[in-house]
Amino acid sequence: MSYFCIVIKELPIDKKLILFDGVCNLCSASVQYAIAHDKNNVFMFAALQSDVGKQVISHFKIDPLKTDSILLYSPEKESLKIKSSAALYVAKDLRFPLNLMFAFIIVPAFIRNWVYNFIAKNRYKWYGKKESCWMPTPELKAKFIGKVV
Repeated sequence: MSYFCIVIKELPIDKKLILFDGVCNLCSASVQYAIAHDKNNVFMFAALQSDVGKQVISHFKIDPLKTDSILLYSPEKESLKIKSSAALYVAKDLRFPLNLMFAFIIVPAFIRNWVYNFIAKNRYKWYGKKESCWMPTPELKAKFIGKVV
């Protein structure tokens, strides 16, 4: 077992970890939507600002100053999806009709990511920003790992 797997031992091998901007209103709303539509209980969540988020970013050598993206980590494959690919792979595991969004995976990544980057760049202006990371309700805490540091 690699050191990285030991660090995020709270993440079962059969789960996928969605890392999101914990202070972004759009991101928090998207996480709440994903939780409500996670048909097979596939996902767990952590803020990019959390200890787990920072470990994933470091492990995959992502520049934290350029990370305004959703990340999807799969421990089973030790893989990381970013930006529009992450969003589409999340949609794939959600209930119908949102899972149909996965069809957009055929659009070249540079086009999908241009749209994604435009939204990411403007998300605080359009949707606002919190002073601190969104905290899940006690009922949802089991779906979250990592402390915000």
